[in-house]
Amino acid sequence: MPAILNYLLHLATAVAMVMAFFVIYTRLTPFDEIQLVRQGNHAAAISLAGTLIGFSVTIASALVHTDDYYEFFGWAGGAMVVQVLVFNVATRLLKMSKDQIEADNSAFGGLLGAISLSIGLVNAGSIS
Repeated sequence: MPAILNYLLHLATAVAMVMAFFVIYTRLTPFDEIQLVRQGNHAAAISLAGTLIGFSVTIASALVHTDDYYEFFGWAGGAMVVQVLVFNVATRLLKMSKDQIEADNSAFGGLLGAISLSIGLVNAGSIS
């Protein structure tokens, strides 16, 4: 496959995976992050930003460290599952995440974002 087509295939897949992750993640959260962000809720924005960056770092690592498209797709899919599972575990352990995010507790949003970013970095390093 010509390099430009390979690039476009990987780019399109990576963007589609980030978009799919965004949809899955925002549907699984116990609060409506999009609505909260639209209302200016900093905690929801910080939490969501950390989650998206964390997952994107993993996607970038999968792009760099895999030899073919199917291997990339498999690692990226696995990373998505890990990221969602860790979010579910973290919010269950922290029990009050819905109330804290809806109350615009930026410190709590930062904590959730940092947890997601940390898992994304560990995920990314594991792929290498």
